[in-house]
Amino acid sequence: MDVLTLLADGFATSLSPLNLMIVILGVTAGLFIGAMPGLGSVNGVAIVLPLTFIVPPTSAIILLAAIYYGAMYGGAVSSILLGIPGASTAVATTFDGRPMAQQGKAGLALIAAAVASFVGGTISVVLFTLFAAPLADVALAFGPAEEFALVLLAFTTFVGLGGDDVLKTIVMICLGLVLSTVGLDLISGQPRLIFGDLPGFYSGISFLVLAIGAYGVGEVLYTIETSKSAPQVTPARITFGELRAGFRAMNRLWKTMSFGSFLGFFVGMLPAAGATPASLMAYGIARQTSRNPESFGKGNIEGVAAPETANNAASTGSLLPMLTLGIPGSPTTALLLGGMVMWGLMPGPMLFIEQPEFVWGLISSLYTANFAAVAINIALIPLFVWALRMPFTVLCALVLVLCIVGGYAPSQKMHDVWLIAGFGVAGYLLRKADYPLAPLVLALVLGPLMEKSFRQTLIAEQGNVLAFFERPLSASFLAIAALFFVLPAVKYLRKSTRQSMAPAE
Repeated sequence: MDVLTLLADGFATSLSPLNLMIVILGVTAGLFIGAMPGLGSVNGVAIVLPLTFIVPPTSAIILLAAIYYGAMYGGAVSSILLGIPGASTAVATTFDGRPMAQQGKAGLALIAAAVASFVGGTISVVLFTLFAAPLADVALAFGPAEEFALVLLAFTTFVGLGGDDVLKTIVMICLGLVLSTVGLDLISGQPRLIFGDLPGFYSGISFLVLAIGAYGVGEVLYTIETSKSAPQVTPARITFGELRAGFRAMNRLWKTMSFGSFLGFFVGMLPAAGATPASLMAYGIARQTSRNPESFGKGNIEGVAAPETANNAASTGSLLPMLTLGIPGSPTTALLLGGMVMWGLMPGPMLFIEQPEFVWGLISSLYTANFAAVAINIALIPLFVWALRMPFTVLCALVLVLCIVGGYAPSQKMHDVWLIAGFGVAGYLLRKADYPLAPLVLALVLGPLMEKSFRQTLIAEQGNVLAFFERPLSASFLAIAALFFVLPAVKYLRKSTRQSMAPAE
């Protein structure tokens, strides 16, 4: 009852005219920031942070949280329409969202992204409201060994991402892991794989650069080749009937969205994890558990719903350790933490007691922002779909410009632009050779986190590899990972056995 009373007081704060206007403005701005390749929630929050000093602290954190939320929704837009991830959290959405758009189902994909984001955001906010304090203790129980086991579990869900050709998938995962080691060694500081002492490689290879090159530029090259005699226009359209059909289709995905919400919230509240690993893990597990796994990567709506549910749930989950322990769960929450400190608010357990108006105003604003985001997003779907009907000659040039801007903006280095061009050609050739690109991107995203947690564990345990099996949580994750790893082999053996036992015609 106390929680409901405090939440009601929070709504009285967040639904004041000023804060309500701030939520709507923040979500709208975040939606467009998230849709711009290379910007994302981190840059959006950083740009707006100085402006928050003109409003009270509670309104300021509500504005930043609304931008954060809106950016999570917006990241899916460019992933679906152009095949360019608006942010790292939307990389997994590209795998099935872009094929759906190419099949004339851009409206359905955008509805799926909006509804899944709303479900993930709502479930995670409810979890946040009811279990903030005890869940913070769970996050603290996670050490490097558990992180390594969790990332390994994520990798085993990727094994089937390349369809039936498991060998090609494993090759691409290995290639992604090699690329993730480029740059300076985490512990010794020695340069690794810097290709003849090229200074641009000292900071490593950004997975966003790889994703933009392989998917954005590679897609343009492939489309030019396949439609050189008759340039194609994506047959995109949206009607009210299709909107209703989209909502009905989402009803059938309640299991996927529920699982993605809980998984995303759990992974999001782990320090240094964030929404990107959560969305990738949700996609991999949705594929592994689907009755029709071979349709993933070819325009399966479940492949859009799973990562979008998880990344929005993770965005709320990452706020939990920030508020209760002062530990940011993602780069964006680190900026939010900095803003709170600047406004004289100290995160921690006492924040809930000393500043209840601020805390519950923020929590209630997450509910408000969630409703505002889904309403604005669905209202803008016809505009987004209309943009797809541009002639290919115009759309092609627009995509290339966005790819270059998106690759240059985060680091402001021409080195990354050249890398995008190189990855674009490589992505085009790999696609022609029927190599899956998704495992390559996923391995580059999770490789550094896996290496760091593995080495931290070995250093802390003085080289004892058995430490991974001696901790209950870590051992449980490793056991599930082993199960997922052998699952494709078991399926293959069962299929071969059935074929051999079938009577010859």
